[in-house]
Amino acid sequence: MSLTPLKAYLAGVASVAALLLVGSATFVLSGWYPMGADEHHHPLTYKLITVLRERSIERAASDIVVPKDLDSPDRLLAGGADYNDMCASCHLKPGKNESDFSQGLYPSPPNLTQISMAPNAMEKADQRRFWIIKHGIKASGMPAWGPTHDDERIWNMVAFLQRLPELSQQQYQILTARGE
Repeated sequence: MSLTPLKAYLAGVASVAALLLVGSATFVLSGWYPMGADEHHHPLTYKLITVLRERSIERAASDIVVPKDLDSPDRLLAGGADYNDMCASCHLKPGKNESDFSQGLYPSPPNLTQISMAPNAMEKADQRRFWIIKHGIKASGMPAWGPTHDDERIWNMVAFLQRLPELSQQQYQILTARGE
């Protein structure tokens, strides 16, 4: 019995798909891929994960409405204290370039004291920051703070992040002190 060209083509595609599926399952179940945080991904794997993460965050954060009062001193003070308590060990403080914690994470968390945004990019950056703080990022060490922090508290941290790259060590210390 002879196959028509279309049936032969479909049979070939199905065979390739089956081989890819079996090969992928074998690879995943084999445990061959190194998962230790001290061994970096293959560059192509890292690029794919980065594109997936960035596109996912961009899509998910695009409809978030940024409050108009992010430059409020109250937000800055409240967000600063939370940043110091919850974020600085990974994302650092002014004057620090690394910590034991930041060195041990892979991928390395961004040093937020060195990341500033152009004013015309601030709204997208704030949407992105809010989403990341609220939802976290899988398999990166970045926790989701949304289950334990309301949106106002998260916006306070976003407000602080806007100003963080401009802060000296002394200003940081003043703004992050938690009143008793």
